[in-house]
Amino acid sequence: QVQLVQSGGGLVQPGGSLRLSCQISGGTLSRYMAWFRQVPGKEREFVSAIRWNGGNTYYADSVKNRFTISKDNAKNTVSLQMSSLKPEDTAVYYCAFSSGVILSQIRNPSQYAYWGQGTQVTVSS
Repeated sequence: QVQLVQSGGGLVQPGGSLRLSCQISGGTLSRYMAWFRQVPGKEREFVSAIRWNGGNTYYADSVKNRFTISKDNAKNTVSLQMSSLKPEDTAVYYCAFSSGVILSQIRNPSQYAYWGQGTQVTVSS
């Protein structure tokens, strides 16, 4: 059984940094791992993705050059380093995994079968 366990997050002032991590167990890692975020009343929004074999990375325009996704194959962990945070980055962040998602669909949350529990990130002064 695939499980995704998230850590990190919290409250930070605008301009600050936070790191989120997601450890995956119970599955054969392939294809893509992704981060999404969601605020109340809105759809889940793509943030970033990484190809497990090869390490290609992808970002939403809103976070490009501020967020960095990375992976640790030995620890089966994907991390999201968030810098220069803005109040509009406030959301619940989710990691997601699917062994079947293809590149053209990595931004579509319905393509992911497994999700972490979610972590609140609040950017406020």
